[in-house]
Amino acid sequence: MRPNPLSTALCTAIALGLVATSLPSHAQALKQPDAPAASATTAAAIASKADEPVSLDDIRNFTRVYQIVRQAYVEKLDNKTIMKAAISGMLSGLDPHSEYLDKEGLDELDEDTTGQYGGLGIEVLQVDGLLKIVSPIDDTPASRAGIKPGDTILKIDGKLIDAQNIDESFKKLRGEPGSKITLTILHEKTDKPVDMPLVRERIAITSVKVRELVPGFAYIRISQFQEDTTSDLDKKLGELIAKNGAQKGAVLDLRSNPGGLLTAAVGVSDAFLDSGNIVTTKGRLPDANLRFDAHPGDLLHGAPMIILTDNGTASAAEIVSGALKDNHRALTMGRRTFGKGVVQTVLPLDDEHAVKITTARYYTPNGTSIQAEGIKPDIPLADLAVNKADTPPQLIGSEADLPNHLVNEKATVDEQSTGDDEGKLAMEDYALSQALNVLRGMALNRPTTAAK
Repeated sequence: MRPNPLSTALCTAIALGLVATSLPSHAQALKQPDAPAASATTAAAIASKADEPVSLDDIRNFTRVYQIVRQAYVEKLDNKTIMKAAISGMLSGLDPHSEYLDKEGLDELDEDTTGQYGGLGIEVLQVDGLLKIVSPIDDTPASRAGIKPGDTILKIDGKLIDAQNIDESFKKLRGEPGSKITLTILHEKTDKPVDMPLVRERIAITSVKVRELVPGFAYIRISQFQEDTTSDLDKKLGELIAKNGAQKGAVLDLRSNPGGLLTAAVGVSDAFLDSGNIVTTKGRLPDANLRFDAHPGDLLHGAPMIILTDNGTASAAEIVSGALKDNHRALTMGRRTFGKGVVQTVLPLDDEHAVKITTARYYTPNGTSIQAEGIKPDIPLADLAVNKADTPPQLIGSEADLPNHLVNEKATVDEQSTGDDEGKLAMEDYALSQALNVLRGMALNRPTTAAK
């Protein structure tokens, strides 16, 4: 087993792509994305250190607005509903990632961490009152329907998204497996919405898939970063190498990966590094200032790597991309990443309520903040598709097609894929086919060594 890059205390407190820190009771097991606060950090502890008193005028104005809503709003609201709306509004006005979590929200957070829930399999974000798709998750109703990163949800079951009640829209996306829902989607770079009838499923995400593209070249797909992602990677890549031998190179596919746990992002980065910094976080709280470094032990023993990225590569996936890119361990290829370079911490209020709040920015090993900028790929690729050329068949394509040709007395079977196989891969996934071509070139310049 590789050494755990996080201390025991921090393991229960930190997380990325989604959120982070330890929570009481049923939420105690949560370790989420973007969160650098130690387990002792609580909302009450932070509140007690407030260094500036709230203005009495501001308190009076808040009270007046509260009473106006309570007495004049078109529908009668109880105090609990009004206060929840006030807290939610305060947090959502800070940035797109801070929010107030009730028991239902904490349960959803737990589901995201473990990768099991009833829904459609999409990561969404509120942007200017709209629901934007960060990325669909592999092999889910959303991905099979053709929903793409950058798409916008305009309506749910025929009702327009309510910017004033965005939480309700989030909740509608989840539900009992087998239940039906219709999303009105506006695809990126189009102006014609389309209705997509979908059926919710039990989303049980296997975050790591490993196979050989061609003999000697591995394909590693990580769809999001969950509690078991690092151990799953160790196991599946180890089994592949044990079966097929040391790999000459590998493609790490992080396209449309919305993020996940910081612990998993650090663990995956560490799996391919022998040394060097992975990520640092910096915030106002002392516990928000953290540094994570790699330990000896590279699963691929230095074999070249290509990381595939796109505009759906976000948060924890950007941590891994930045760590391997800045340490010159891998080339990034594809499109610029999403640009979520901030860290959230989940601070418990009581057993059933918490605040998820942005507490830090994270920095790649080169000291770069990718917030709202993303990671620019080393090799840019447009979002292209390849189609088979419409040309007449050739009767003679090589010497072997000529009548009475001499047979090669030392003919061997090509261990690599055929030209037809290459063409098929290019038509199925142009970016992946280009990554394999570059990877082969990189492998040619590396001396052949036995696996350690």
